[in-house]
Amino acid sequence: MIIGLISDTHGHFDERIPELFREVEHIVHAGDIGSAEILRRLESIAPVTAVLGNNDFDPRLREFETVELASRRLLVHHIVDPRHPSEALRERLLRSNPDVVIGGHTHKACSVTVGQRLFLNPGYAGRPRFGMPRSLALLHCGPRALRPEFISLEPHPDAGERLTPPVP
Repeated sequence: MIIGLISDTHGHFDERIPELFREVEHIVHAGDIGSAEILRRLESIAPVTAVLGNNDFDPRLREFETVELASRRLLVHHIVDPRHPSEALRERLLRSNPDVVIGGHTHKACSVTVGQRLFLNPGYAGRPRFGMPRSLALLHCGPRALRPEFISLEPHPDAGERLTPPVP
């Protein structure tokens, strides 16, 4: 199974997303969505799990979501610090014991394993600004392993190129 990971769209839907997510069976949006239209467009590609970001005001969204996909438990929350989780996140980690934690907020793509748990941030998928690198990610879920793949959204000829997962 391939899961599409996206965060921090801030109301911007990059027109390459449908093509980049063409093989995904589920999409996770880790907050700062910006508008219901973004979720509607993502839902036209695959089912979506989304959480409330610190810039979102949609009463239908919650701060935490847990979803089981490909025999893995995923916990989604907007602000995630893998090395120093907030008290609320620590409680959720204990309660749900996820295999993968997906967050956003920092606008920086990241993949780090702490213990047996994979923490992922797909990066920033909003409008290009301030020279910030833009990206999204795919999470390849095999029977024995999880493999994140980061994809650049930079507006240059190599846009859509696969990136090596960054380490914090």
